[in-house]
Amino acid sequence: MRTSRLEAFSDGVLAIIITIMVLELHVPHEPTMAALGDSATGFFTYLLSFVYVGIYWNNHHHMFAIVDYVNGGVLWANLHLLFWLSLLPFSTAWMDETSFARTPTIVYGVNLLLAAIAFYILELVIIAGPSGNRLRAALGRDLKGKLSPLMYLTGIALSFVSPWLAMAVFVVAALVWLVPDRRVERFVAATEART
Repeated sequence: MRTSRLEAFSDGVLAIIITIMVLELHVPHEPTMAALGDSATGFFTYLLSFVYVGIYWNNHHHMFAIVDYVNGGVLWANLHLLFWLSLLPFSTAWMDETSFARTPTIVYGVNLLLAAIAFYILELVIIAGPSGNRLRAALGRDLKGKLSPLMYLTGIALSFVSPWLAMAVFVVAALVWLVPDRRVERFVAATEART
């Protein structure tokens, strides 16, 4: 099967996730900067989760740029990724509404960890298929992909010390991926240059 329906469905789900998250932002009841300041935590959690969804969308788009066909395994692995990403509005809102209490921060970290694992599983399922050699060559050793789960585990562990330390790790992990990952773009450019 071609990838177009999977990509369109995934794009739609990610757009809905972002929409749900923005609807969770609380509008100040008074027209003052102080009232706006009370919404700062909500905006921070929204921004962080928006960046994460954007990172997944960007990397998903790049990955499927070199995948020609998908099978049932890829469809299910993609749904598995979308399941964990679809929980981000819940874990984000819970963490925000509890002002970064320990348990919601741990749940947020677990949500990030499970989404990262799901993305890795999706990569493995694709690599096992017809486009696998191209993706394997494009990803190389995938140090960033292997580092992320370790960072999320570190953040989860630090939640027991201080949820703010955990948030610092989650922000750093996002910043690591915010720097554009050009591996697939370089692979495509090199492949086109050879042909």
